Amino acid sequence: MGKLFISCAILFLFSSCKENKGPLVVEDNTNSIIATASWPKKAVINAKATDIIKDWPKFSAMDTAFDALYTVENPEDVKLVIENLIENQKLLEASKYPEVFDVPQIKSRQKVFKTYILKIKGNLEYRLDVEEPVLEMITAYNALRNQFNVIVNNTLDTKLILEE
Repeated sequence: MGKLFISCAILFLFSSCKENKGPLVVEDNTNSIIATASWPKKAVINAKATDIIKDWPKFSAMDTAFDALYTVENPEDVKLVIENLIENQKLLEASKYPEVFDVPQIKSRQKVFKTYILKIKGNLEYRLDVEEPVLEMITAYNALRNQFNVIVNNTLDTKLILEE
């Protein structure tokens, strides 16, 4: 019984020490070209919301920084744009919101947008593909912009609804 155990242990030892020298594949996305033509465009903000937003300089700065995303050609450009977006997003978060837009619906969508910005930053640091997180971030930013339209076009009086 002991000889059988030792024989099995030696056989296991030799079979587990076998070296696999397969090719090591490392994906390098540093030189890849990013095609921005297929990315969705920014959502349009209606005239009522634009009148309110034009007096909000922090959002205008963020919007301008977001526009730079459509001019990137490689991951290094994306990294610069994302760093700028992170700065502008922090300033926007700390700024005073217009009274109409100082609601949880806007702030929650802004947090989702921030989450996707940070996801892109993480993918860039680990040299992963940034195409999918960029598309998710654009979708989140469009949801934020669409929420401006929804709030401005909402004619329901919440105080009247809550009183009854």
